[in-house]
Amino acid sequence: MARIIAGVTTSHVPAIGAAIDRHHTQDAYWKPLFDGYEPSKKWMRETKPDVVILVYNDHASAFSLEVIPTFALGCADRFPIADEGWGPRPVPEVIGHPDLAWHIAQSTILDEFDITIVNKMAVDHGLTVPLSLLCGEPREWPFKVIPLCVNVIQYPPPTGHRCYMLGKALRKAIESFDEDLRVVVFGTGGMSHQLQSARAGFINQDFDKRFLDAMASHPEELVRIGPLEYLREAGSEGIELVMWLVMRGALDDDAKEVYRFYRVPASNTACGHMILENPRA
Repeated sequence: MARIIAGVTTSHVPAIGAAIDRHHTQDAYWKPLFDGYEPSKKWMRETKPDVVILVYNDHASAFSLEVIPTFALGCADRFPIADEGWGPRPVPEVIGHPDLAWHIAQSTILDEFDITIVNKMAVDHGLTVPLSLLCGEPREWPFKVIPLCVNVIQYPPPTGHRCYMLGKALRKAIESFDEDLRVVVFGTGGMSHQLQSARAGFINQDFDKRFLDAMASHPEELVRIGPLEYLREAGSEGIELVMWLVMRGALDDDAKEVYRFYRVPASNTACGHMILENPRA
C-alpha cells in the first residue's frame, strides 16, 4: 500500500522564488536563508518520495472571489505554472498523480470532508516556492505532486482542528491506495507576517518558535488556536499556519523531528521550516 514517510513544513514567500529565478541566492541578504535549506535538499535527494501532497493556498491565480473553495484537490495529470503578473516562474510544469488524487477525493468525501475536485488549474508561488526550496532548480520535478489548496485568503478559513482532522483523513486515504508509493506531505505558508494596514511588517518570533516546538512534540495544543488568535499573535497572514496542521495530522503522533530552520527576515516574513519523519514508515 501507499504510505506517508515524512512531512515538511515551509514558508512560501514569493520573494524567495524571485531570488532563485534572478540568481540572487548568494547575495548577502539571501544567502543565510538559502544555506538553511541545503540540509533539506540533501534530505529530499536521499528520501526520494514518489509523490508529494502539497498543501498550500492559492493567491488569486486559480480562484477568485467568484469561487472560494475551502479545500480544493488537484486531480489533473499536470498543472501549468501561473502568471502572477510578471510572467510564470521559470520552473518545470507540475506533474500530478490523478489515480491517487481521485482516490483521496473519494475517500475524504466519504469521510464527510467537502472537497472540491479540480481538473484544471494553474499553480502559483504558494506551491512552486516550496518545491524550489527542497529541490533546487531541476529540469523536471523528481516526484509527482498532488496540490491540496486551502482557503486562508477570504474569511472564514477552516479551523486548525478541521485542518488537523483533514490530515488524518488524508492519511487514511493514502494508506488504502493499492500501490506501493512513498508519500511526503508538505504543509506550507507562514510564519508570522502581515502585509497591510498599521501593523504591516509585523513578525512575532516568540509565537513562531512556540509553534515550531508544538508542531514537533504536542500538536494537539495548536488545534485550539482560533482565527482571531492567529490574527493577533501572528499577523493577518499568519492564518496560513493552519495548513501546517494538515501535514501534522497526516503523520504519526510520535513523528520524529529531523531538521528545523527559522530565519528573520525573509522579505517581510518570518520563514520557518521543519522536517518530521514517521518512525515506522
